[in-house]
This record gives sequence, C-alpha cells and structure tokens, in this order.
Amino acid sequence: MDKPKILTAKELRVIMPRLAGWRLAQNKLSRTFEFQDFVHSLSFVNSLVVYFETMDHHPDVRIAYGEVTFELTRYDLGGRVTDRDVEVAKKISSVYRSRA
Repeated sequence: MDKPKILTAKELRVIMPRLAGWRLAQNKLSRTFEFQDFVHSLSFVNSLVVYFETMDHHPDVRIAYGEVTFELTRYDLGGRVTDRDVEVAKKISSVYRSRA
C-alpha cells in the first residue's frame, strides 16, 4: 500500500464539501453517527474493523449509548489529514448509509 499523501489546505477546501457530515478541525476529520442503542453502535464499529486493518488506518473511536464518533488523522505523519483519511471517511459514511 502506498504511503498516505498529506493534503494541503487548498486540497482540503475542495474535498470537504464532498464529505457530507464530516468536520475538519485541529487537523482531524470527525463525524458522529447516531444509532438506536449501544448494540447497534458497537456493531457498526465492528463491521469496519477489518477494513481499517486492510487500510492500515486506525481511527480514534468514541462509542456512547447511541452514538459513534470517529476522528481521522495520521499520527505517524505528524497528526495531519491525508488522502487515506478521506478514503476511510467515505467508506465509513458508505457503510452507515447501507445500514440505514
């Protein structure tokens, strides 16, 4: 797998409008997803674990009763947002939509 490419501020300005629901703050992409209960929240995260491993990307995840929040950044690249963060964000959103 290729090394992730750090995205410039200009690239992020172009990309962010296409990442519905995602926020960019403090060099992280973040989004909270809502579920009916803890079991569904945890099931959603578990459905993505193999994908995260395949992508060599391990987001920060916070699971609350009916919410899951993901934060994406590359700590190994100085806490910067990369093309891989964007790819992972798109996948997370796609899986969420498919479960709705």
